[in-house]
Amino acid sequence: MSGPPRMSPAELAEASHVPLFGEDGSVRDPLVAVELGGDADGVTVERAVRHARAADRLMIGVLPADPEARPPHRDLVDALDLTLTGPARDAGRPSVAVPDPEQAFRGLAEAVSRNPQAALVLRDVLRTTPRLPVEAALDVESYAYSTLLGGPEFARWLAARGPRPLPPDVRDPVLVERTPDAGLRITLNRPARRNAYGRQVRDALVDALQIALLDTGVTRVLLEGAGPVFCAGGDLDEFGTAPDLVTAHQIRTRGGAGRLVHRLRDRIEARVHGSCVGAGIEIPAFAGTLAARPDATFRLPEISMGLIPGAGGTVSVPRRIGRWRTLYLALTGTAIGAATAREWGLIDR
Repeated sequence: MSGPPRMSPAELAEASHVPLFGEDGSVRDPLVAVELGGDADGVTVERAVRHARAADRLMIGVLPADPEARPPHRDLVDALDLTLTGPARDAGRPSVAVPDPEQAFRGLAEAVSRNPQAALVLRDVLRTTPRLPVEAALDVESYAYSTLLGGPEFARWLAARGPRPLPPDVRDPVLVERTPDAGLRITLNRPARRNAYGRQVRDALVDALQIALLDTGVTRVLLEGAGPVFCAGGDLDEFGTAPDLVTAHQIRTRGGAGRLVHRLRDRIEARVHGSCVGAGIEIPAFAGTLAARPDATFRLPEISMGLIPGAGGTVSVPRRIGRWRTLYLALTGTAIGAATAREWGLIDR
């Protein structure tokens, strides 16, 4: 079985359109490698940039690990969806430095081949949301998420997971405490389920954030999590239980916490620790200040479920680290530690 198509910038500049779908309706070659590091004149680069921006596939740059290789043109790197570089190279925010760019590309290709529809939808959303106001961008994310909820890749994940009972109701899923300095401390309080972002935690968190929005006397909001982790992401037992896709969209947007954290960004600080998965980083990334303990790790696993980040992550995370590194985290599902998160700008301290 041959791998994904590969081309040089010169070949990209001259590339003709190839239909994305095969005769059976399946996605054909959703990922293309662009081999960087060679010579290309200005006209060639300009045409390659136009083709990269207009492409309907994931365009992944691969820069040789050799530090002597010629650096690629900045405009082309920006136009691609992501560039993989060796550890001695630095192409800035649009790139991720890895020990072996070719091996990393093969890993990306494998992840995309498992869920090409989700990967391509994510790519389109990440290219769209940075140009929009936050609240409009959240709607775009949610429309895309609802589309994938009705798709075959999520259905396959659900079938493999199997039926599960809904988690039991708990008392005080979120704690709210006034502090002497005109502050409000909000604590996710479901440690037995690793503060999973299920309906009870979501609704209680939204209620707490509404207090801060309505009470102008609250000048400082602190968001924390009880137990060994801040939040291990969405409650998997609740996935696929919305009555319909339209209701799911409305709950995610008008009933979700990300929009409110964004509105409170000048007053809110999130302090995270342990595993911060999915919603566990998507929501706190909206905060004006995001602090992490050294043990914190960050991961976006939704593509492996045939979905995209749906708690605001295609909006909050790219505004901190760029759409390119957000794509890398989501496609690979890899976890990064606090040091890398600080270097990338995902956390503030």
